[in-house]
Amino acid sequence: MKLLSTSSKCFKQSLKIKYRNFSSSNKLFKNYSNNNKNYNNNNNNKNNNNNNNKNENEINYKLISAIGVSATIGLGFFSVLNLEEKNNIIIEKNKIDRIPEEAKKELVLIFSERFVTHPSDLEAHGKDFSYHERASPDAVIYPHNQEEVKKLVDIARKYKIPLIACGAMTSLEGHTLSNYGGITVDFRNMSRIIQVNKDDFYVTVQPGISYGDLNEDLKKIGFFFPVDPGPGATIGGMIGTSASGTHCVHYGTMKDNVLSMKVVLPNGDIVTTRSKAKKSSAGYDLNHLFIGSEGTLGIVVEASLKIQPIPSCSQVSLVTFDNITSACDAVIKTMQSGVQIGRVELLDDVMMNAVNLASNTNYSEKPTLIFEFSGPSQGMVQEQISKVSEITKECNSLDFKFSSTAEEKENLWMARKVALWSSKVLRPSSEVWITDACVPISKLSKIIDETKIDISKTSLLAPLVAHAGDGNFHLFILFDPNNPKEFEEAKFINDNLVNRAIEYKGTCTGEHGVSFGKIKYLDKELGTEAVDLMATIKRSIDPSNLMNPGKVITVEKFNEKK
Repeated sequence: MKLLSTSSKCFKQSLKIKYRNFSSSNKLFKNYSNNNKNYNNNNNNKNNNNNNNKNENEINYKLISAIGVSATIGLGFFSVLNLEEKNNIIIEKNKIDRIPEEAKKELVLIFSERFVTHPSDLEAHGKDFSYHERASPDAVIYPHNQEEVKKLVDIARKYKIPLIACGAMTSLEGHTLSNYGGITVDFRNMSRIIQVNKDDFYVTVQPGISYGDLNEDLKKIGFFFPVDPGPGATIGGMIGTSASGTHCVHYGTMKDNVLSMKVVLPNGDIVTTRSKAKKSSAGYDLNHLFIGSEGTLGIVVEASLKIQPIPSCSQVSLVTFDNITSACDAVIKTMQSGVQIGRVELLDDVMMNAVNLASNTNYSEKPTLIFEFSGPSQGMVQEQISKVSEITKECNSLDFKFSSTAEEKENLWMARKVALWSSKVLRPSSEVWITDACVPISKLSKIIDETKIDISKTSLLAPLVAHAGDGNFHLFILFDPNNPKEFEEAKFINDNLVNRAIEYKGTCTGEHGVSFGKIKYLDKELGTEAVDLMATIKRSIDPSNLMNPGKVITVEKFNEKK
């Protein structure tokens, strides 16, 4: 079997090329690198895990950030094609500077040059990976610690300035867009590992660290943090959206892997949501209140996360089928058998074609399952593989192959991780509308087949990937937003997909979050009473609606009198 050998290198090289095109804010980034350096030098006793890799982490952050904000990167996300043109259609309310001069003076006294209003930096924070229009903030602030975040919140409350917390700008639903102006709080300078506790299986971190950088450090001591959404995502953003990823079927989502947090509330209080004990029945479950709240209830400034030992042995298998139904049946029967699979991902025939074109591989372009098996011994792993091989044969699999080396395994997972970028090769001039939904696993093949029928009724291509073990799937709709027909076709596909998911007792979003693009589906999924309760919670904690306004709860809903 020819496993992916070039994907990781191609992806990194692609980022380097894109970064060279992203030059408008280089001077600004250098200023903040220097500030960060000064801060770290003054806090060496707290920075045991970050200093040695600091320069590399800064460059990695810039590379990832450049993907979402450069008008010349070539990824083609909606509203990024022509920056000059798009600047003319920025949401109207963003053209009003919502930061009074007195507030600016107070902010400069605290943050000095880390209070930024330079147009290039505002533009860089006005676009993420979503299809939504650019919406830039009035200013960006780069805090160094939780005390600075508290001071910022106090000033924002005093002058009624909206605050939008921001990590790597890799959101797929517009969470970090400043639809009502205000200040983006960029956490790139709060990216330290504060404490690693191997005996109690947790690590405490600041919100700006990416899960990738965290795992690079944890790997040195034989541990890892299992939640793995798209490349570049930071812990703060992952908490905000309740992210998950490929390990979810075995280890769960962020809701299952965050032990405790410190959160700055809109009133300036810093609350600890939970103890660090493995279990607790003390009081309301504040942890789960803030996880998935998308920055609308407070700003996370510290998180303690559960960590796991890296499995001693693991192996990856790739299984092809003639149709989606057979592949999904194999997943259900595998889970019913009691085999403890580490990961199981589904890629449809269109996505396998994209992977081959993007990575110069020759995988079979059929519906494909990628299994990962892990355990304390090779014998146990081989036993799992043998059981699943028999199950997939019963489900009419066409081929069952597995990786023979660690490098092959890593490269295969990289192919899955960069599926979004691979999809673009199918139609290079297009942009990507990325959507997700989640259904009970028994309904996964049905909703995918019905979605594919919808796609066939349009002129569009839309490759698909799924976290098959938990019923969550992603569609990458390739379309031209300047073509009214294609835009309506993309909306048709997305609306039908989401409404079917809700009809099948599923959800409008499994891991991308609601933001403002999927608010319209909440009443149908949860009921008016539940949405009213969410609005009541929002009003109680954030009475001035300053924390990421317009996300999850519309401004109109917030302003309703109850």
